[in-house]
Amino acid sequence: MMKNIATILTGLMCLGACMTLPTSAEYAARADGYVKDGKLEKAITAYNKALTINPDNLEVYASRGAAHYFMGHFDLAQQDFERALKANPYHADTYTAYGSVLAARGDYKSALTILNMAIDLNPRKPENYFSRAGVYFMLQDYSKAIADYNTVLQMAPARDVINARGATYLRMGNKELAEQDFKAAKEGDFPDTLSVYSQIK
Repeated sequence: MMKNIATILTGLMCLGACMTLPTSAEYAARADGYVKDGKLEKAITAYNKALTINPDNLEVYASRGAAHYFMGHFDLAQQDFERALKANPYHADTYTAYGSVLAARGDYKSALTILNMAIDLNPRKPENYFSRAGVYFMLQDYSKAIADYNTVLQMAPARDVINARGATYLRMGNKELAEQDFKAAKEGDFPDTLSVYSQIK
């Protein structure tokens, strides 16, 4: 009888201890909060713990890839995005983030291919067009960059988009339109930026 009670108490203590351990999802949520607060090293640590618990959590690979990207760890970011996309090739936001990594590494043609995939999967997300416009700008295909900036501004006007379009007009030699954009960005009632973090979710 005493042996049975001891076994039951031991089992209950183990169950109680297990219930206090954070889950993979809890570590991932904590890491997401760290990213939003700009605490990227803490975010990476929390994402690593989430993946230790559940190495099949694909959302965590995409999110950790974003944290690596913001830290300038482009090789690690690329690895995480590629792993996430290999398992789920229909996650548009991961394509957008992956395209941003390729662009940051100077591989603009590959970035363009990846960003086109993102737009095919989610044509209603302005960040996709904003990222592609930046790639077109780097490839000096200014007319296509302008078209993408116009699409973004119809969906979600923001100062950084207006200024980017103004900079593109300036590169095209159209100072009048560039000045109009710079003035509109300065005087208009717009949010400062599109949400970068939202690309990953």
